[in-house]
Amino acid sequence: MIDNMPFFSIVIPCYNSEEYLSECLESIIAQDFDQWEAIVINDASTDGSLAVASRFSAQDGRIRVLDKTMNEGLHLARKSGTALSRGEYILFLDSDDAFEKTTLHKIYSEIEQSNPDILRFGLICKEQNGMDDHAAREFETWANADSPESSQEELLTSTFTSKSEYGRDWHVTHKAFRGDICRKAFSSMTTSRLERAEDSYEFLVLASMSEHESSNTRIRGYIYNIGRGVTSNRTISPERFLSDADQMKACWIEAQHFADSMGTLLVRESASCLKTKLIFSLMNEWKDRVDDDYKLETAESVSSIIGIDETATELMRFARDDAYAMLGRFVPSSPSFLDWANLAEELMQDIQTPSASYIQMKNAALNHIREFTESQRIHANQEKQDVKILVSAHKNTNVFHSTVLQPIHVGAKNSSIRFPYFWRDDDGENISEKNARYCELTAQYWAWKNIDAEYYGFCHYRRYFDFSNVEHEENMFGEVIDNYIDEESAKEYALIDESIINTVKQFDVITTPFSDLKKIINKHGTPQALWEAAPLLHDDDLERCYRILCKMHPDYQEDADAFLDGHQACFCNMFIMKKAIFFDYCEWLFPILEEFDKSTDYSTYSKEALRTPGHLSERLLNIYLMHHRRIGSNWKFKELQCVHFTNPEPAPQLELPNSHGKPVIPVVFAADNNYVPQLTTTIYSAIKNANSDRFYDVIVLQQDIAGDEQERMWRFFEQFPNMSLRFLNVKRELSGYDLSTNNAHISIETYYRFLIQQLLPNYDKVLYLDSDIIIVGDIAKLYDIDLQDNLLGAVRDIDFLGNLNVKHGKRMSYARDVLKMKNPYDYFQAGVLVLNTKGMRNRYSIGQWLTYASNPNYIYNDQDVLNAYCEGKVLYLPWEWNVVHDCGGRVGNLFTQAPNDVYDAYVKSRSNPQIIHYAGYQKPWVDPDCDYASMYWDYARETPFYERLIKRVILANEPQIPEDVFLPKHERAVGEDNPIRKFVDPLMPIGSRRRDALKAVARVIRGRR
Repeated sequence: MIDNMPFFSIVIPCYNSEEYLSECLESIIAQDFDQWEAIVINDASTDGSLAVASRFSAQDGRIRVLDKTMNEGLHLARKSGTALSRGEYILFLDSDDAFEKTTLHKIYSEIEQSNPDILRFGLICKEQNGMDDHAAREFETWANADSPESSQEELLTSTFTSKSEYGRDWHVTHKAFRGDICRKAFSSMTTSRLERAEDSYEFLVLASMSEHESSNTRIRGYIYNIGRGVTSNRTISPERFLSDADQMKACWIEAQHFADSMGTLLVRESASCLKTKLIFSLMNEWKDRVDDDYKLETAESVSSIIGIDETATELMRFARDDAYAMLGRFVPSSPSFLDWANLAEELMQDIQTPSASYIQMKNAALNHIREFTESQRIHANQEKQDVKILVSAHKNTNVFHSTVLQPIHVGAKNSSIRFPYFWRDDDGENISEKNARYCELTAQYWAWKNIDAEYYGFCHYRRYFDFSNVEHEENMFGEVIDNYIDEESAKEYALIDESIINTVKQFDVITTPFSDLKKIINKHGTPQALWEAAPLLHDDDLERCYRILCKMHPDYQEDADAFLDGHQACFCNMFIMKKAIFFDYCEWLFPILEEFDKSTDYSTYSKEALRTPGHLSERLLNIYLMHHRRIGSNWKFKELQCVHFTNPEPAPQLELPNSHGKPVIPVVFAADNNYVPQLTTTIYSAIKNANSDRFYDVIVLQQDIAGDEQERMWRFFEQFPNMSLRFLNVKRELSGYDLSTNNAHISIETYYRFLIQQLLPNYDKVLYLDSDIIIVGDIAKLYDIDLQDNLLGAVRDIDFLGNLNVKHGKRMSYARDVLKMKNPYDYFQAGVLVLNTKGMRNRYSIGQWLTYASNPNYIYNDQDVLNAYCEGKVLYLPWEWNVVHDCGGRVGNLFTQAPNDVYDAYVKSRSNPQIIHYAGYQKPWVDPDCDYASMYWDYARETPFYERLIKRVILANEPQIPEDVFLPKHERAVGEDNPIRKFVDPLMPIGSRRRDALKAVARVIRGRR
């Protein structure tokens, strides 16, 4: 090292820090590494800061002071100090912070090993001036997060362009920068005043000029006194907030200027993301620190600084988050987030083209607000009920439409997830944190402490009481097994408010049946034996609970003995009790479990063993009820069967894909596992000819497409960045409907299109396409057709219209008498549809559509249904968007009988088809010489299922072996050893149908027409 040349230069901007500067400088002098210089930049302080700095400088020559006569702000103070520095590495230390004693030595050792351009080290947060401890710990954890060694690209990406809302920290403190790079970077930085987020701009420039950052956050060397400077949790005035906004804007503008001068795409993207993150941080400050009385006017004012779209997006973010956080909590007054969402929409009312970010945030916010508003309505009705049966759940689940059956999220305190329309067991007085041990008892405790009712009941998201008068078959565990929670099962088990209330109010206590353990649950015989047979429960726990019970309630010992040694028990912790009984039970039960809990060491318990208090409560419930039967409490008892639903979870909801800012076109197909090759070919043709400036959200409705087939399709379509491919199982939605088709060429999948309006609630307009078509045009043009107020857009069905004019008049009679169509010549073909799903939702429910579709009198099933119930609300599309091929010669034999204008339009469309539809029995994978087959195979041969389609051609043309052997009249053109004679001839004799099919396949493979 050169004499008098310090290894570290420590740059310390100082403005009015007299109170803290001594502590700061003393922490440097106390270091166990002495090769440093400290440069204090006194930024025209009006207090005694200069005197403090000068005193230390006089005592230690390594401390230099730059005294500015004009206050220029933090950025220019750093810029001035950096210009004076001489060290091999530069550190920035704020004048109200300090270094831990061994910091410089540890940093030096790390630099000697890794030789980085930037070394990131750790910090210690010390909360000051009433700063919240939780906030300090969160910041400390974030700032000290581990990070790998990073190249320039990795550093910029992780700090600025990552999808994380916060990313890696950009503070220039608790980092050491290579001196020559740092001096070059600061010399190129703006000479404008920058404060509040000046670090973001400075670090962007520093990172853009550095090649390598290493990290060792185990060196907790920077002492950050959080709460002393601008970082605080104190309320700020609107004027102060707007001033902060101006300062932050200056930072992102300078960052954009720098990025433009650099010219690299990554730096420009980093500057753009820096702006987004600063706005995110600024608006967090608005929410946390601006007084509620001034929030709305301040938000409106800041929109003129940071932008209307940006402000509205952030308001919708807060509305989204707060509405979500409030789900499950009953709030009688109007919450603030409703005002924030309204203001956002007011601000955006004159914006012609909102950003994709705003649209996505708005949709999410309005969805959560709708859920919150609906939950408030539901909770208000539930509160009025004097019979309340809580349905415990730890995850989202289907629920019955009932104000008596009230779902509650148990263990909510330990979960960040919110379930719409559920109560939460962490509201009010609660033991939610004990759910891992107490199971559904946390719901019982919550009900005991927080709600008022005449009757209190409890069941589970999988298990409900059967309130019907029908005796249902039970399994070996004494349960009735069913599938889905839906309207059908509600009727089956009388899980309807009126039926439930009528039953409940006749009794004091309702439980599941007291069953004979000699006959059910593996026939263990007694509750004691059943417990001992459970592999994960501890035998001693039952014995200890028994002793606690007998000590606390000696009069229950007789009942405990009778129960444990008997052979009758009810299970599942399901019961309904009158209020007085329920309160007495809770006052008896919870002290017993609390005593057991206090005396139990759970440190070595398995997950199931942790649930021991929950298991014990099932036994204690039996003992409690047996005791009151024995002592003659004269309660009216009722036993109801327990129904176990095997699939209570809701169907998965499709979320909007990441379209990367491109306008989204939702496209829906329906198929089964057997139709995967055809489906793939159809989708491939659509995307290959699609507009690259649009994003195609492709959704396949199915019930049985195998996982490996889905995976194969995903891999194939990865080549298209402007599409997503998702599969949605619709089995649940079709449950309970008797759907069949009256046409051998129409499969059950044809009905799936009726589900689209419900399955895709985020879309108001959707394309539906059959899987036996080829798309040679851009379907974006089809999607963009304005439906006006019509329910759908479709092409007339020339096949049907030709049949209408056949002399016998059967099709005309069918259209008028069965379909009840006013104008049968408006009948359309349903293989290509532009659906106004918003309008369809308003007009018909899924139940109505599927009920209509169950009509056995319809010939063309779903197509007939749509024509019958959408007549008068159809926009007729140009013929080229659904050109049906010539199946079996129908163009000449049948289509010519259609009205003249219709026939001419169809014939004209054949010369410029945008979609070719292989409707009917003659398909390219059956007859490779059929009409338009060559166009189909142009796409099919580029898919991963091509060979499978070839196989289907061969199998569809199964040979008929003639009785007489075909003998050649002249010598064959192939020799005896040729593979054709060895292998092909025995399977496909000359003259057979299979031989002809093979020739057709060969023509397809060679691309011959």
